[in-house]
Amino acid sequence: MRLLGIDVGGTGIKGALVETKTGELLTPRHRLLTPEGAKPKAVAVVVGEVVQHFNWKGPVGVGFPAVIINGVAFSAANVSKRWIGTNAETLFAEATKCPVRVINDADAAGLAEMRYGVGRRQPGTVLVITIGTGLGSALFRNGQLIPNTEFGHIEMNCGDAEKQASEAVRMRENLSWKEWSTRFNEYLQTLEFLIHPDLIILGGGASKESEKFVSRLSVRANILPAAMLNEAGIVGAALAAEELVEKA
Repeated sequence: MRLLGIDVGGTGIKGALVETKTGELLTPRHRLLTPEGAKPKAVAVVVGEVVQHFNWKGPVGVGFPAVIINGVAFSAANVSKRWIGTNAETLFAEATKCPVRVINDADAAGLAEMRYGVGRRQPGTVLVITIGTGLGSALFRNGQLIPNTEFGHIEMNCGDAEKQASEAVRMRENLSWKEWSTRFNEYLQTLEFLIHPDLIILGGGASKESEKFVSRLSVRANILPAAMLNEAGIVGAALAAEELVEKA
């Protein structure tokens, strides 16, 4: 099935047409900058521009950095707090003139990785962590998504975990991979104490550099770098849009 997936991030909004049978991108990714402040109406305008770029008229899936329940944002990570309480599906549908399904961005990446990547056919409890501007999480039990986990915001050292161990923090504080991996390992150990996953999949931008830090991590669970890399959010968003087709 050919669908449009869009991944909204703190710095960029990118989309592509996706063949959901295979997870293949049918077009090059089109990326626009996230507007400063990432307020609802401004972000909606850019999402509309991405849809217009592809001259798309069908269902659209959007991965968004927030807890999403029935289309409404109940949190706001790396975007304006004005999103809290906003019906993102309605706002994006108005901006694009298309039916829209909105899903948490890390959940979208997890869906793609579980269907097409290293999580495929993996039993038990699988935890997907996306390492980028923040720390996103997606939790699966026997292949079924448990949505909106937001484990990037657990408390660590009396603060928010993603403000200590994200890729953005590593770059901003100019940490070596060894220095950063010590922080990130503490984060994973905390999650393992709480969840006890069988497999941890590491995605997001930092996953492209996995050979520089995975060997430094010490947790019981098996750890695998994600296969979908930066395409995961777009592909997973397109998978979420399949629901709109099924209900039509």
